This record gives sequence, C-alpha cells and structure tokens, in this order.
Amino acid sequence: MKYAWIFYALLLSGCGVYSLTGAHIGGKTIQIPSLENRAPNVNPTLATTLENKIRSRILSQTGLTSVNTENADYELKAVITGYSVSVTGAQSNNMASQNRLTITLQVDFVNKLDEKASFKSSFNRFEDFKANQQLQSVEDGLIEKIGNDLADDIFNKAFVNW
Repeated sequence: MKYAWIFYALLLSGCGVYSLTGAHIGGKTIQIPSLENRAPNVNPTLATTLENKIRSRILSQTGLTSVNTENADYELKAVITGYSVSVTGAQSNNMASQNRLTITLQVDFVNKLDEKASFKSSFNRFEDFKANQQLQSVEDGLIEKIGNDLADDIFNKAFVNW
C-alpha cells in the first residue's frame, strides 16, 4: 500500500482521457448531425427524441464538446431505418397477448484520431407491451426506454470498445 500512489500516478499519466464508464476519449469535439428518419412508419418526434438521448449520453459521459463543423475529432451520423410493431405472444384463442415495438438505427461513427475505431453498424432495441393496450397510450414510455438502451449501445460501441 505504501507505493500505491505510484501505481495510480502511472495509470493516470497515460495518453488520452478515461472516464468512470471505462470510455477512452482521445479527442475534444464531436459532431452529431440531426438524425434522419427513413423508417416506413414515422413517429414525428422520434428523430429528435433519439438524437437528444444519444447526444446527452455521449456529452455527459465523455466531456466532449458538440460542434457543427466537419473538423470535429469524432462524427456520429445516425439514420432511423425501422420503427415497427409486431405480435410476440398469442393466447390459446389465437388472439395477440403481447406486442413489441422495435426501433432500428443505422450508425456511421467516424473516429478521425483512430480510423480503426470507426464503424458502420445497425443497432436495434425493442420493448414489449400488452396487446390490449393502444400503442399511442404507451408509445412515449416505450420510446424513452428504447432510446436510453440505444444511446447506451452506441456509446459503448464508440467509446468503450465492447
């Protein structure tokens, strides 16, 4: 324990910045343009909601500054490619017992400091709800949960390298 401070000093003296989430941040700026919604079914507030969740997650966990210039260290472009409801459970009388809202994003992440860390990937998440509920009555809550999960997935892939 006497020399523990040396270990911590060496650990902290490496290049880049590490956050408490395990993220490695070598840059200072990120550009996150507005999300485009190309899903066949469109929720009018979905793109703004998801963009805000992704932006908030990245900025709060990394200390990066959001900029509107192509000179940013990182660039994250996302397109909503899917927004659908499907039946996931059936009762014995062939009636739906459960439905599922699924949201899919296509993400293009460019790390200008380390091209090997750049990626193009599809992310999708879903939440189930009872079939006797109208989508409109549970939609905001489902989007909130799915949006948080998608923001976590994108953040982890971009900065935690999972």
